[in-house]
Amino acid sequence: MPWALLAAAALGMFAASSSGTSRAPFLLDMSRDLATSLPLVANLVAGTSIAWGLASLLAGAGSDRFGRRPFLIGGPLGVALCMVLVALAQSFWEVALWATLGGGCAGAFTGVIMAEASSRVQDRQRGRALGWVMAGQSMTLLVGVPLAAWIGVFIGWRGVNLCVGALALAAAAGLFATTRRPVAARAGGRGAATGYRAALTGPVLRLLLMGMAERICYALTAVYFATFLQVTYDLSLGAVAIPLALFAAGNILGTLAGGQLADRLPNRLSTFAGAMLGSALMALPLFRWTPGLATSVALGFGYVFVTAMARPALMASLANVPEGVRGTVLGLNVTAASFGWLGAASLGGWMMVAQGFAGFGPLAAAMGVLAAIFAVVPVSRRGPSPAAE
Repeated sequence: MPWALLAAAALGMFAASSSGTSRAPFLLDMSRDLATSLPLVANLVAGTSIAWGLASLLAGAGSDRFGRRPFLIGGPLGVALCMVLVALAQSFWEVALWATLGGGCAGAFTGVIMAEASSRVQDRQRGRALGWVMAGQSMTLLVGVPLAAWIGVFIGWRGVNLCVGALALAAAAGLFATTRRPVAARAGGRGAATGYRAALTGPVLRLLLMGMAERICYALTAVYFATFLQVTYDLSLGAVAIPLALFAAGNILGTLAGGQLADRLPNRLSTFAGAMLGSALMALPLFRWTPGLATSVALGFGYVFVTAMARPALMASLANVPEGVRGTVLGLNVTAASFGWLGAASLGGWMMVAQGFAGFGPLAAAMGVLAAIFAVVPVSRRGPSPAAE
């Protein structure tokens, strides 16, 4: 395993994710400082997400055509520069511009680093390798946001953005050092067909749909679990810190465990389907059975642990395409995941109005079952397609 590369990749994922999520504790401070409304500041995440998904779509295909190093190094450098400009901005619209461009730089990096890590390991190491890379992103919830809140007490939200920029700069340096040796060419790699037309085969489309459904299952809880705890148990914002840390720990541990299963079990699609069916079962009591806070937190930990186990198997399957379209496919995966997050926000808002939190469990369970069905339905294998199943 290329541990130095994986460490630099995890740091890059941590910095990219922190470039947006580290704003969460400072929305009130930012609205006062920039003399604008709180909802307007909160909506910065929408622009960031759209830019992230669009940039990933373009960068994935670009990395297959022009090489990955420009995106692997340029993406984190762009994030670092944008974070500095956000810290120096004097108006909301300046912040919005640089934050959105920062999201685009993050999107230009995240799908490509998945492709690079996949190319530098054997197929039966990909689940573990990608699990470690994704753990860097998951660490943002466990460490990044609480640490940003603590540091912000001393240096404010502008100083926190400078710290995130420094992390992105360190990640760029690490990736520059660990990607100097080119990936060894493999059969069916260089010289093979490239571009979206070659990438979008039936099996890949199936995997992208699986990824969207899985992201909806995860995001429904990630977005609304804190609010559920506050409303159900009358908790203050500070009181949900430990439950949310346990939730984040479940996500990290599930991702790492899923990486092991993806590499050790013979059929990754069956592994994904089993995890999503387990997620569906865990979802049913999650928002409905509320005998006490400890029970709800334990159910939340179990739900996100089982759901996260599905992700490495999916990512390893997506990565098992010809080298010439791997960047495109994994870039499309990030874009599909962005649609999953937007879908979760929309479905969750509709469910909140229609049935309240009681409807979240059946909704998440239905999406889990749908994801499992996508995994087991056979499709045509014409063209370049995942071949590990």
